[in-house]
Amino acid sequence: MKKTVLITGASTGFGFQLATKLFENGFNVIGTSRNPEKFKGRVPFKLLRLDISDDESIHSFTKELYDQEQNIDVLVNNAGFFVTGLAEETPARIGMKQFETNFWGTVKLTNALLPKMRHFKQGKIITIGSFLGLIGHPNLSYYSASKHALEGYFKSLRFEVNQFNIKVCMIEPRFYKTNFINNATATQGNIKDYDGFRQKIHSFYNNELNNAPEPAGVADAIIRVINSENPKFSYPVGKGTSMILTLQQFFYNAFENVILKGVSKAV
Repeated sequence: MKKTVLITGASTGFGFQLATKLFENGFNVIGTSRNPEKFKGRVPFKLLRLDISDDESIHSFTKELYDQEQNIDVLVNNAGFFVTGLAEETPARIGMKQFETNFWGTVKLTNALLPKMRHFKQGKIITIGSFLGLIGHPNLSYYSASKHALEGYFKSLRFEVNQFNIKVCMIEPRFYKTNFINNATATQGNIKDYDGFRQKIHSFYNNELNNAPEPAGVADAIIRVINSENPKFSYPVGKGTSMILTLQQFFYNAFENVILKGVSKAV
């Protein structure tokens, strides 16, 4: 029997790559998009309308979903967006919007689907977090905070739903080449004290993104988790993840020097 996999934000980036690979491998794939009509005829899988930042959209989507499907075997929480900007220069309203989508939208959709998973006593909830949910980077404070919040929420949820044979996992990729970065909301700096630092950081990230790998590796990692009978909770994905995690946790000065050296080379 085909497994049914629901993937939010499936029209581009990681979500599209994953949905296409799963569809080609015989899974029943349902993707979501805020504007599915834009992609009509361009995706091979079913694409339904969903805006995870809108409670009404979540409600109507859930009804439509269960009118068509008895149950979802795997939920992949992928939808979200990216805010960049130094912490002091980013307005709180933008930070709140970041949390409304990345954190609250993900949590609300998960809770909308949990009753069916509990009823059938099986399921997987796989959330696309970020390497930045495990460490902190300059210029990405609100995005990093929203991903840290998801880590904490799902760490707790996994204990509560394990009794129902529901597995909870986090995928934590480093930087990859996707439209997600290109569609970021960037705040404009206006505090002169940060001018030199801001310029160096922007140069550093441009260098990182120019050398970032294609996203296929992330999709492959998620498929391995989907196929695993007993997946673990945390899956950092990307070159050098273990070293960087260790540096920031135990050797902060060394971690800072790595970034600054990278900045000086990129300038």
